[in-house]
Amino acid sequence: METPAATLPDDLALCHQLINELLLDKQKSQTLIEKLQHQMEQMLRYRYGQRADRIDPQQLKLFVEQQLAQAAPQPEASAEKKVVVTRRVGHGRKPLPANLPRVIVEHDVPEAERICPKCGATGCAHIGEETSEQLEYQPASLYVNLHVRHKYACINPGCDGTVLTAEKPSQPIEKGLPGPGLLAHVAVSKYGDHLPLNRQEGIFARHGLVIPRQTQCGWMMSVGELGRPLVRLMKERVLGSKVIHTDDTPVPVQDPKSTKTKEGRLWVYIGDARNPYIVYDYTPSHRRDGPENFLVGYKGYLQADAYRGYDRMYAPEGIVEVACWAHARRKYVEAQSSDPQRSLTAVAWIKSIYEVEHEAREKNLSPAELCVLRQLKSKPLLEKFGAWLREEQQKVLPKSPMGQAMAYTLSNWQALNRYLEDGELDPDNNAAERALRCIAVGRKNWLFAGSDRGGRAAAVLYSLIQTCKSLDIDPYGYLRDIFARIADHPMSRLSELLPDQWAAAQKTSALIEANAALAESAPVDQITLP
Repeated sequence: METPAATLPDDLALCHQLINELLLDKQKSQTLIEKLQHQMEQMLRYRYGQRADRIDPQQLKLFVEQQLAQAAPQPEASAEKKVVVTRRVGHGRKPLPANLPRVIVEHDVPEAERICPKCGATGCAHIGEETSEQLEYQPASLYVNLHVRHKYACINPGCDGTVLTAEKPSQPIEKGLPGPGLLAHVAVSKYGDHLPLNRQEGIFARHGLVIPRQTQCGWMMSVGELGRPLVRLMKERVLGSKVIHTDDTPVPVQDPKSTKTKEGRLWVYIGDARNPYIVYDYTPSHRRDGPENFLVGYKGYLQADAYRGYDRMYAPEGIVEVACWAHARRKYVEAQSSDPQRSLTAVAWIKSIYEVEHEAREKNLSPAELCVLRQLKSKPLLEKFGAWLREEQQKVLPKSPMGQAMAYTLSNWQALNRYLEDGELDPDNNAAERALRCIAVGRKNWLFAGSDRGGRAAAVLYSLIQTCKSLDIDPYGYLRDIFARIADHPMSRLSELLPDQWAAAQKTSALIEANAALAESAPVDQITLP
């Protein structure tokens, strides 16, 4: 709005005051415009752009080669630079797995055509064959188990005619229609392959069988309760870990009081290498009582984002906070449009930290050796990066994207540096984010959970299936065996059904069977006893 010249004051001091007020208003408006522009760019990127926080490596060199060269430890004069030459791996066709069954399809030359094309002689002799492999697929099929229970009666004339009936093994769902294989298939299809129940209903219909999605949903509720004791044991093992990774993601849940959905939460907790389990926990809200109830009694490192709900649990003699460099880096990537030079410089500093981790992986260092390497290389880099952040923080606006990124990093500086203390710690919480990816993909397909009870059942099945995937175990084979056995399995030996122990028992059993088959086929005098 323009001010008429006639209304302007004649006093010079008053004019200066008016100019200062206008400049201040302009500065506030410009700050608000930049903030809204930044939010709009992030929303557009989230909606249409790529999710990966990637920056062109060539851009990093434009800003930080000199700084990183000064920060990096100088090599010894006597050390010779090693040049590693890598060969490109070929892209030829990989051989088909040996464990797949082979069906021999023979193609023979008809006897009437066995004539030499040169001399015309008949009766050509068979000299061998050529073989080639072709991969084929046979659709899955449904079949019915007809349980026949034989009955016996006493034939003694003086007896009252007692009848004995063979016992039927316990079923996953008492008096239910589905067998353990069908239940495992539906569970893995939904929670492992992101196939919602309505699509599975259509697949079953193509096989000539109508299984409504409501029926399948009831099955998943039942097997969720069936697997709950096993997941409870997995939780106990995870709480015995030295390090736990955790994160959470929202899940839409159908609200019984309205036609809309409410927001539930699925949390993931990942144990260390000694307790290799991924446990999911459902809560109806995002309140801090969710992780507080799950982590009762835990003492060790907790690697998570900067969610305030964790703050009350951190204590010197209890849970120790470990922050995530991936979260810190993401904020600098988001600030690139408003402050490209500082953004790229910060990203390059963080990249130099991860180069130390890459070196450790290439050398296959033990945790103790990794800790020594971090103290030698990562710690000096972090000290200089922290000094650069404190210096540059004085030059940016606190509410700007770059100012908020720097404030986030410096406020969590101690927790971000804690991974230097122990080689078993990671610099980031990417393990938990990867474990939540299956839920992010799944909710795009099944859209929402039917109830809080359905969310808890999903947490149980996700725990079993994703733990199997992380241990390279076939989740279908595992769940089929577990659903068939767990009802009659003694609770005192429940640990035998944990995914890692189950897989070890399966390998041992297969080895014993293979040795027995070999012993039966080999002559007695060739058998060597251990």
